[in-house]
Amino acid sequence: MKIATWNINGIKARIQNLKSWLEEAQPDIACLQEIKSVSEGFPSSTFEDMGYNVVVHGQKSFNGVAILSKLPIEEQQIGLPGDPSDEQARFIEVLVSTPSTPLRIGGLYLPNGNPVDTEKYPYKLAWMERLYQFAKGRLELEEPFLLAGDYNIIPADADVHAPDAWRGDALFRPESHAAYRKLLSLGLTDALYAVNDKPGQYTFWDYQAGAWPKNNGIRIDHLLLSPEAADRLQTCQIDKHTRGWEKPSDHVPVWIKLDV
Repeated sequence: MKIATWNINGIKARIQNLKSWLEEAQPDIACLQEIKSVSEGFPSSTFEDMGYNVVVHGQKSFNGVAILSKLPIEEQQIGLPGDPSDEQARFIEVLVSTPSTPLRIGGLYLPNGNPVDTEKYPYKLAWMERLYQFAKGRLELEEPFLLAGDYNIIPADADVHAPDAWRGDALFRPESHAAYRKLLSLGLTDALYAVNDKPGQYTFWDYQAGAWPKNNGIRIDHLLLSPEAADRLQTCQIDKHTRGWEKPSDHVPVWIKLDV
């Protein structure tokens, strides 16, 4: 089974690129972030015609997540538990059945957190604590489970082209790293590093300052797997070539294959 994550940076601007990539890559499940559309405005029928079941948690002009699944969706959860007052559309979870096991997939768009001297950074850290508590509960089920999405976390120096330039950024601050390590300490596996831990494997290149042609990238899109999912991991790849397409997202897809 092929499961992917991609921050598409606007469904209206990137729908043709998304369709082309789905036809090319043929993922069974795709977690999308930053759709920048209300749920009712998401072009679900386009992807249903391609054989996908669609679940959307949208928000006008900002944020927004969706999951496309070729497998029937048996359960869904909209929004990350822990703060009923949080109206930002950043999390969605589905349960699907594979030939051998149920599989839970959480698609997330973790807050950026910049500028760090505003309320945005405490919100990011609080959101990460909620994600930790949610993942802790899911792992107690002892079933294949994964969290896929744009984490807005650069895990280590090897994941950024110029580490020193990012030291004070919300994506790279010590508090962010500590919260991310706390999440991993639950027993989650970084899928990419489990199969290939070489440095310079980026998933995002800014639109400014020639970042793409200079390969000045960062890795912030991750798939974290429960032990039961990690045992089934076959490969993890980054579809870097999509960043060179016309009207690209500033992120590229990351995908895994699981033996289910």
